[in-house]
Amino acid sequence: MIPITVVDVDDAEPLVTEVLRSGHLAQGAMVERLEDAFARTAGTKHAVAVNSGTTALVAALKAVELRPEDEVITSPFTFAATLNAILEAGATARFADIRTDDFCLDPDAVATAIGPRTAVLMPVHLYGQTADMGKLAPLADEHGLHVVEDAAQAVGAAFRGRRAGSYGLGCFSLYATKNITTAEGGIIACDDDTIADRIRVLRNQGMRGKYRYEMVGHNYRMTDLHAAVGIPQLAKLDQLTARRQSNAAALSAGLAGAGGLTVPAALPGRSHVWHQYTVLVGPDAAVGRDELAAKLTERGVGNGIYYPKLVFDHDCYRSHPRVIASQAPVAASVTGQALSLPVHPALSQSDMDKIIGDVRQIMGE
Repeated sequence: MIPITVVDVDDAEPLVTEVLRSGHLAQGAMVERLEDAFARTAGTKHAVAVNSGTTALVAALKAVELRPEDEVITSPFTFAATLNAILEAGATARFADIRTDDFCLDPDAVATAIGPRTAVLMPVHLYGQTADMGKLAPLADEHGLHVVEDAAQAVGAAFRGRRAGSYGLGCFSLYATKNITTAEGGIIACDDDTIADRIRVLRNQGMRGKYRYEMVGHNYRMTDLHAAVGIPQLAKLDQLTARRQSNAAALSAGLAGAGGLTVPAALPGRSHVWHQYTVLVGPDAAVGRDELAAKLTERGVGNGIYYPKLVFDHDCYRSHPRVIASQAPVAASVTGQALSLPVHPALSQSDMDKIIGDVRQIMGE
């Protein structure tokens, strides 16, 4: 099987061993080292490490001190962590539709969704490409909204040279399948000294120092062991990203013209880091998305459907009083067409040839 993702952490062994031998496994100097490196990567003054990407979103939302009636506008085409974080932070989730060129929030739909209770705009930088921050950031400024970026899949991505996560509070996931991993972990990047300080206190049970409680907090800390896994990967982020970009270009060239298939593209002015390579299987295709996925699996080509439903279209959210579902026809259409193919750095040339050849053959070419 050619897997949809590969986890390679061999370079972490020396640092992990160093942590084990030190006897200090919890948050410490290794976490600080990761934070310093990540701040440089994101182009921000601060990077605060936490124990998951979901936690990063929750902590960011709590740090802007939302009121119970406040609303957060986000994408309906996203992983459940986006919505779960909004609900855990005590806010109400409202949604705007997406565009098919970047799978991210449509600025025009966002403008329509903004209301008197809107406090936060949460764009989701999906698959490794940023949302249209050239329109979304000014829109947030115009309405006095906080920007909390769900950049879980977009470490190293940029919009017109400005890195994802630098437009407000940038929330990254370092889960095992991400471009950079600590197995479990997350990062909040920002330039605001006050908010960064608040998050550092919040992640440590609300303590400024031992038994000096300043706020109601939580244990959001990352361990030095996890940080040791991520530091070597972060050092070679550019190399890993370049390999993903090369693989994506080869896939697009090989799949060009395949009947009924729309291949993804890096839009002008955006640096795409290709967390996923996601095609759209249109209604005029010889086989549907689900059949293509099943046949690829039979042939040993891993693939993934991200995501099969709109995030609010699950039983646990449909009747939730703080989930305001809305019409999102573009996103709804994409849920039935999107299929992700392997694009990770570990792919060989023979892997690439097989992926392209099998897709074209199944599509009747």
